[in-house]
Amino acid sequence: MPAVQLLLLGCLLWGEGARSAQLRKANDQSGRCQYTFSVASPAEASCPEQGQAMSAIQDLQRDSSSQRADLESTKARLSSLEGLLRQLTGAPAAGPSEGPPRELDTLMREREQLESQARELETAYGNLLRDKEVLEEERRRLGAENEDLARRLESSSQEIERLRRGQCPQARSTSPDVPPGSREVSGWNLENVDFQELKSELTAVPASRILKERPPGHPGSDGADTGCGELVWVGEPVTLRTAETITGKYGVWMRDPKPVYPYTQETTWRIDTVGTGIRQVLEYSLPSQFSQGYPSKVHVLPRPLESTGAVVYGGSLYFQGAESRTVVRYELSTETVKAEKDIPGAGYHGQFPYSWGGYTDIDLAVDESGLWAIYSTEEANGAIVLSKLNPESLEREQTWETNIRKQSVANAFVICGTLYTVSSYASPDATVNFAYDTGTGSSKALAIPFKNRYRYSSMIDYNPLGKKLFAWDNFNMVTYDVRLAEV
Repeated sequence: MPAVQLLLLGCLLWGEGARSAQLRKANDQSGRCQYTFSVASPAEASCPEQGQAMSAIQDLQRDSSSQRADLESTKARLSSLEGLLRQLTGAPAAGPSEGPPRELDTLMREREQLESQARELETAYGNLLRDKEVLEEERRRLGAENEDLARRLESSSQEIERLRRGQCPQARSTSPDVPPGSREVSGWNLENVDFQELKSELTAVPASRILKERPPGHPGSDGADTGCGELVWVGEPVTLRTAETITGKYGVWMRDPKPVYPYTQETTWRIDTVGTGIRQVLEYSLPSQFSQGYPSKVHVLPRPLESTGAVVYGGSLYFQGAESRTVVRYELSTETVKAEKDIPGAGYHGQFPYSWGGYTDIDLAVDESGLWAIYSTEEANGAIVLSKLNPESLEREQTWETNIRKQSVANAFVICGTLYTVSSYASPDATVNFAYDTGTGSSKALAIPFKNRYRYSSMIDYNPLGKKLFAWDNFNMVTYDVRLAEV
């Protein structure tokens, strides 16, 4: 094509009217190729210079290259997304260069690590079970040896007593100055003058000089010196143990105020009550085992419990069955359930808990006179109901309805037949704020300072043997000294 025609073509392409120009190619009558241009308007103001036309063509080329690069980038991203989709849906990969995403590799590695840790934990748990069986066998063996030693000691004591009776002379006749019913023992007929003459006397004393009249059923009515009185002071908390895991945020720990063989007043039990299906009861024979966290035995209850209201009394664990108003007596030495009894109308599983919650609808307590249940009913409109329970059969022997709303107090305990409540489970400066005396059937407000050192007291119980309060305060097992004043 001649240069003039090319210049004309550039002018037509660059001009405004050339945007609608058309180029046609056809043979003429003589068979030669002929090019024809058609434009919207036959007249143009001017044609641009040749340099401007080339610049415009270069701009168009750059725009085309940029669009082509964007298209290639979009195609690459689409290909990556298709590969990821195939990985997630399980479809075969499109090519050998495509692999699983980096995030998927990380998740797979973490899963393998978790499975490995789970296998290690299962192995450790199996080892613990085997160790437990070995320790149980050792305990039974030591128990058998202890019984054998006890029999031998008893036999030796009887032999020593027999020998003593054979060596001692008969007592002299009763002298006139010995009261009737008593006996004067003569001096031993031995040459050694260091042995002194012994004399025992029996004197009758009227019972009225020993016993004081007390209301029937009131603590101390049997004449025993219980040291009972009215609570007037609670000491600073003393921390004995801190729970190791989140399951120990709240729970219950206790000692038996009326221990029976093979347990002692130092044997301790602990239950972590965070979670569902609570069945494990940890037993510690010595205080050092309790403070160091090494249980001597683990009881697995035949049914789960709820609440932090369990107690140990007379060799049995008393607890509320999960999601029920049933109180269960579990004998620890034989690991069997001895009694179960529903408390008629008692709330359960969050109907009438203490203010902190925890399904504390039925709170069991022990004082100088025995076993108690602290609960509420719909008939009492949420007020605290206090019942004295028979520790063998769990029958209610006597019941009192108070005027203290259960959900308005943080916890409660019983001392000498009087119910005491605590105002707050979280305030560092709480108080023992109410007392209900079962002997008089009356209540009164109190303001005895009570410290929640760790700001979450979920269990407070009284132990009459040590005259202390036991509490569980935000992972920590603590005790409080108390002072009682005679009424």
